[in-house]
Amino acid sequence: MSSEINKNKWPVLNFNEMKDTLATLHQWIQIVGKIRLKTMPWQNHSWHTTLYISSHGYTTQSIPYQGKVFQIDFDFEQNKLFIECTGKTTVSIALKPMTVAKFYTLLFDELDNLGIDVTIHGSPNELEVAIPFKENTTNKSYDPKVANDLWKAMVKVNSVFADFRSDFIGKCSPVHLFWGAFDLAVTRFSGKDAPLHQGQMPNMPQKVMQEAYSKEVSSAGFWPGSEGFPSPAFYAYAYPSAPTFGEQKVLPSDAFYSTEMGEFFLKYEDVIKAENPEEMLYSFLQTTYEAAANTANWERNELERTKFNK
Repeated sequence: MSSEINKNKWPVLNFNEMKDTLATLHQWIQIVGKIRLKTMPWQNHSWHTTLYISSHGYTTQSIPYQGKVFQIDFDFEQNKLFIECTGKTTVSIALKPMTVAKFYTLLFDELDNLGIDVTIHGSPNELEVAIPFKENTTNKSYDPKVANDLWKAMVKVNSVFADFRSDFIGKCSPVHLFWGAFDLAVTRFSGKDAPLHQGQMPNMPQKVMQEAYSKEVSSAGFWPGSEGFPSPAFYAYAYPSAPTFGEQKVLPSDAFYSTEMGEFFLKYEDVIKAENPEEMLYSFLQTTYEAAANTANWERNELERTKFNK
């Protein structure tokens, strides 16, 4: 019984201990994500660009290419990057401390050897400092335990997000990993058009943001933190958001609303201390969605699997 409890325990995440590995890994997943971006057929709201949680790490899932399929997988148990392609022998790159420039070169050399010809935009998006990947010798940290713990946390989060997604019969995104901000997210849609989005992210074309937010949404996600907010956290927001959105009562009591960000937050550390972390997280997802849907007058009886009759 004790081993079962250990197996199901949520890992402790400390941003200050993770930050150097996070900075490097973030660049690595951007490179892989951009390969998916350039080779996948376009999907609404940039859904074709995302990565996914797998049984060993992060994956592109299968990508069609010239009548074949290839796939790139981060494996944080073996600490390897695997590249598979139809009719080819699987190749791998060891994940270890190395510069972003070195990772970039090794990855594209292996793709070339497999006959996969792809050119990406060679600088990161959504980062204030956007050193071209080929020139980035600054970020070079990789701690296998940090990468493994973060992935294991996302496995836990992915399961709760998937359950939450199943209760909605309207348009809803997959549970997917956006490599721009390094966040795992799930987004529900009301079906209504949204006003033209005016916000911007560093090194991100505004037209991409405007298409992403072309429809009314309620979105939630998990983010490992930053220097400005050095704490892994869950977030929830609406676009557009009603003036009373941030005034709504949400659960759990540890959740809070940031007027600066226009979002609700719940720290990861508060979730993992709960007697039932999954239940606490689900309550955050559900009540923040209700805050968005109720204040924006969504047709909930048409969008939810269980008819709205509360």
